[in-house]
Amino acid sequence: MTERHDRRQALVHAAFSAIAESGFEGFRLRPIAAAAGIDHSTLHHYFRTKADLIAAVLEHVTSQFEATMHTDLDPATRLRQHLREIATAVTQRPELFIVLDELDLRARRDGSTGADIERDEQGWRDALTAIFTEGVARHVWSTDLDVAASVELVIATVKGIRLRPDRAESVVNQLCDLFSPERPHA
Repeated sequence: MTERHDRRQALVHAAFSAIAESGFEGFRLRPIAAAAGIDHSTLHHYFRTKADLIAAVLEHVTSQFEATMHTDLDPATRLRQHLREIATAVTQRPELFIVLDELDLRARRDGSTGADIERDEQGWRDALTAIFTEGVARHVWSTDLDVAASVELVIATVKGIRLRPDRAESVVNQLCDLFSPERPHA
């Protein structure tokens, strides 16, 4: 890793911590630069704008979930594993979800953050769509399954459990039960 990359990462981690601890009310560039061990005047050598730094924080957070999309499992198991890993993260790493909540709120007022989140969520939607589409094609789920609605149900549920981490596991288990593989009709 280069020194430039290390400094960029230090800034991202400092910005992440600032948002996790104080929301965007605590998002000040001088303290973030100081926490990363650089002078605030050089911060713009690493991130041209504040929006660029915020986008890097979003990328940092969402990259934590990329490994939850297993491709070597059948669709139902892949969905269940993905959701269980997220539920575990909700309880064990609440700061990730605090930052995601803050970013979601900011996106309502800031077009740049909104566009970044929309791009990120589209990647998640695409991955979930692939799971459900494959599951329907392989007759894991009914051919009547509304793939788009199922994707939105998963996303809404995950966003909801961020607010109730103490219920994350039971809510995810219930959702997974709703998407249990279709049983043959007798």
